[in-house]
Amino acid sequence: MSQDSVMPKIDVNKELNGSAQLNYMKLMEKENMERVRKLKRIRHRNLLTGLLLTGGVFSIYAYSMFAVKQENFLDDLDEPLPK
Repeated sequence: MSQDSVMPKIDVNKELNGSAQLNYMKLMEKENMERVRKLKRIRHRNLLTGLLLTGGVFSIYAYSMFAVKQENFLDDLDEPLPK
């Protein structure tokens, strides 16, 4: 990237003389950090919920496969009847 496409850095104390602007920036930064914390908590909970649901689905699938293997009533149909 060329130097022209990068925004220049500013010194907040020199550029923004009014304390109202600094206070507003600090307020916005505080609210943004709170929003980020909430989003991280929601993302963590969603991941935990997804893992629990996936574990439940796989356990039901494994139990179904285990239960089907134990069935033996169809095994008698394959054998020919003696005459």
